[in-house]
Amino acid sequence: MVKRTIAAALTSAAFAGSVAAAAPAAVTPLRSPDAHIAVTVRAADGKLTYAITRDGKPVLLASDLGLQLAGADLSNDLTLVNASAPRAVEDHYQMAVGKKRDISYRANEQTYSLQNAKQQKIDIVFRVSNDGVAFRYIVAEPSLPLKKLVQEQTTFALPNGAKAWLQPMAVAQTGWSNTNPSYEEHYQMEIPAGTKSPTEAGWVFPALFKTGPNWLAISEANMDGSWQASRLAQNSDGGKYRIGNPMAPEVYTNGGLMAEVEGTLTSPWRLIALGSLATVTNSTLGTDLAAPAIAFDAARVKPGHASWSWAILKDDGTVYDIQKKFIDYAADMHWDYTLIDADWDRKIGYDKIKELADYAASKNIGLILWYNSSGDWNKTEYSPKSQLLTHEQRVKEFKRVRDMGIKGLKIDFFGGDGQSMIAYYNDILRDAADAGLLVNFHGATLPRGWARTWPNLMTMEAIRGFEFTTFEQKDQDLMPSHAAMLPFTRNLFDPMDFTPMVFGDIPNIKRASTNGFELATSVLYLSGIQHFAEIPEGMATVPTYVKQFLQNLPRSWDDSRLVDGYPGQHAVIARRAGDTWYIAGINGSGKEKTLTLDLSFIGKKQGVIFTDGDQTRSFSQRSIAASKKVVVTIKPHGGFVIQL
Repeated sequence: MVKRTIAAALTSAAFAGSVAAAAPAAVTPLRSPDAHIAVTVRAADGKLTYAITRDGKPVLLASDLGLQLAGADLSNDLTLVNASAPRAVEDHYQMAVGKKRDISYRANEQTYSLQNAKQQKIDIVFRVSNDGVAFRYIVAEPSLPLKKLVQEQTTFALPNGAKAWLQPMAVAQTGWSNTNPSYEEHYQMEIPAGTKSPTEAGWVFPALFKTGPNWLAISEANMDGSWQASRLAQNSDGGKYRIGNPMAPEVYTNGGLMAEVEGTLTSPWRLIALGSLATVTNSTLGTDLAAPAIAFDAARVKPGHASWSWAILKDDGTVYDIQKKFIDYAADMHWDYTLIDADWDRKIGYDKIKELADYAASKNIGLILWYNSSGDWNKTEYSPKSQLLTHEQRVKEFKRVRDMGIKGLKIDFFGGDGQSMIAYYNDILRDAADAGLLVNFHGATLPRGWARTWPNLMTMEAIRGFEFTTFEQKDQDLMPSHAAMLPFTRNLFDPMDFTPMVFGDIPNIKRASTNGFELATSVLYLSGIQHFAEIPEGMATVPTYVKQFLQNLPRSWDDSRLVDGYPGQHAVIARRAGDTWYIAGINGSGKEKTLTLDLSFIGKKQGVIFTDGDQTRSFSQRSIAASKKVVVTIKPHGGFVIQL
């Protein structure tokens, strides 16, 4: 699936490069290939800091670097010993799941070698690309055979007046059946940088900020299971954000919370995408910095669309006859999969699931089965449960369902972000890949670039998705603005299983969005397998041209770019499959919005626009031509799709 060429600079020789004979306390700024972004690293008064500018304007003020390990403080009393000569790094790779298929990454890299008063050493590797900055820590200190992380001292110091768009992290062991945290809170939008998180658990990644003309998104990548997943800490006085840790319960049963390795300790990349809002939204840093793809049968990497009963019908729909109906529905829609959700083992059973898998195969539909990941870390009772906890269990179960003809797994209810839980995710992905099975994680953490490393990972939830809008009216009412946040944050680098799109009724809920809005989410949101919430009865209400649009909608994208938008207010994104462009837009506000879209990058093309009609829940279509300026008016909580 993945073709890549990696320059020698991307090998494990992170410390290569000529070394200055006597490294000064401040070294020459490391610049991006286009010279617009500059990082300045300084060692003074025993502290190491970095600062970032773009076109001479501050993006991050002097911010701290360093690690505290058991037996070694590598954040204080530091002396800069060596600074390698800057060197160019380059990578080319392909993604089946993402905003682009063919991706090139170029950056300039420099390694800073430091030691503390005990002459214990740490290296910090910086990379600067045209769309941002990344850095990571490497500790190979031989006096510490066991390297146990106590605290990372990284900070991100925002200039005065910066604004933030942030999602609070839920407190561990709260929520339904103690299933938090799972990245399922509402965003706080355009708040002053430095605002304290409403929870002691802090703020999730990606964290979005604006300072002056510049936007920046902070996140991390390359999570191999040796390090815990991080976040921003609760307190950020003066706009100075610190790396935060998972809470004590966020571990696999009896597993570790923080990084602890024998040999070399290597942190994930801390990444800061920065520039205009378009530059940040178009950035691929989240996968550029992820580990290259493992070997996986390319024929099994099949992005697609899925029918799914649970979104509207809930638990009562997980029975044989209804699932057979949803297989027929997927076939009628020319989709690829049907997802059978929780308790299928008790309500349908393995033997009848095999019958459904055979029936689905006869219609060229693949089945995806739900599993409960959990052992003792929550109180969920949905099954199959506790069948994936060990390698031996997974090998046995994965072989069983693969031999039944099952194509993929939806695995739910994880326990948080501790090192042992991150290792559990990686172990599941590895064993599923060996079995040739696709994966969708729910009740889960942020993927952090895993879709590149694990080609069998189609999507992950990690969002307050559609299902919440079916539980309470307040979530439905907040959904349009929430939805307009996601292309700039949660869905920025990683696939997201929001489970979008419904045209009919939601039981006991008054829908807040128009049909045009709902249709737009089928293009706007990136997910390797898009699990559509709509049921056959709702789909039967739409015009033939809408049904045909969804029957022929591409499964993956060759290119994407932001056309217009503002986080939480509106989003317009263009995606290309082959020679056809799809431009999707939503209005998250309660007021009509008229936009003038620059589509000159498409060239002269004729097409059609699908948008809201004059009646409630109606559609309209008309011909449209791409030109430098295209004017589109979007109804309150409305949307559109242009196909060119």
